[in-house]
Amino acid sequence: MEHIPHGSPDDPNPLRRLSLEQLRRRTSIKWRAYPEDVLPLWVAEMDVPLAGPVARAVTDAVALGDTGYPAGTGYAEALASFASERWGWDTLAVERTRLVSDVMTGVVEVLKLITSPGDAVVVNCPVYQPFYLFVEHMGRRIVEAPLDERARIDPGGLEDAFRRAVRGGHRAVYLLCSPHNPTGTVHTTGELAAVAALAARHGVRVVADEIHAPVVSRSARFVPYLSVAGAESGFSLMSASKAWNLAGLKAALVTAGPAAAGDLARMPPEVGHGPSHLGVIAHTAAYRDGGDWLDALLGGLDENRSLLAALLAEHLPGVRHLPGEGTYLAWLDFRALGLGDDPAAVLLERGRVALHPGPPCGTGGAGHARLNLATSPGILTEAVRRMAAAL
Repeated sequence: MEHIPHGSPDDPNPLRRLSLEQLRRRTSIKWRAYPEDVLPLWVAEMDVPLAGPVARAVTDAVALGDTGYPAGTGYAEALASFASERWGWDTLAVERTRLVSDVMTGVVEVLKLITSPGDAVVVNCPVYQPFYLFVEHMGRRIVEAPLDERARIDPGGLEDAFRRAVRGGHRAVYLLCSPHNPTGTVHTTGELAAVAALAARHGVRVVADEIHAPVVSRSARFVPYLSVAGAESGFSLMSASKAWNLAGLKAALVTAGPAAAGDLARMPPEVGHGPSHLGVIAHTAAYRDGGDWLDALLGGLDENRSLLAALLAEHLPGVRHLPGEGTYLAWLDFRALGLGDDPAAVLLERGRVALHPGPPCGTGGAGHARLNLATSPGILTEAVRRMAAAL
């Protein structure tokens, strides 16, 4: 394969720091799921070195042998400080948080508290595939509320889904993805307040997956769901996992709104036994001391968003793409190119580029694929070049 350029090891942009040769030494799923001639831009892992403060916190703990069980509220306190500084959210109450191993495990535990088998969970499709897998595995029903043509929440469609979800006296939850995966949509204060009002009107509880919250373009503003009027009975799930590339160091937090505190109090203590102590240390350091690294990453992601738009316009003008303001994912519409329901399969076979397939993301996913932007400009450029050559 041709040489793909990369930046110097001291480049402030984390996305330019590692060469393809260095990345291929990794043993995580991103770099082991496909043969070495494939460029993997599918799963939500980033091609970055670990943030310095996080690396030091973990290595210091290992040097000390501090590898036991997690304790204390340091993680929640670090998140509360980060939320206040970054989003102006000053009402994240540490006493209304619980430690869980990861966001989807936390979602499952919250659903156990406020729904029963046969109850409905509303999702905005196309959406993160595990929403379907985890919810259906629990014996809950998925009710879809498709995003509109701008990849934003459709209030009329959402209200219709709420009506269908509670029909027959069932309890229902709206599993909100914020920012939205795979489209990168960042919901506004007005949109979230409208969600809260609709949910209250129909007796639907809101559970917000906000794992991508820190990963928002400088042109946008993330709004925590629990910070908007009317969201007092909701839940939020947050983690430093996506923003600092810590999926292998398990830790996340459930936060309850004031009116949901009683529900959270019923969460069994053993749920908190799953997180890794090293994970808690890493995530706490990320929120507390990783701001400068995050800012450099966000700048690099903004550059990659612009680069992808330019590359598609030049090499793949038939691909429709609405650039998202959040996450490091791009949702690509290949339907005009006649590649069938799963263009990712075609691009893997012909172009040796791995994208996440669209169909498992639910209604609206056919003919689409998700691309991970969190890589070097060189790898991103080569990937688009390969896709264009394959077609």
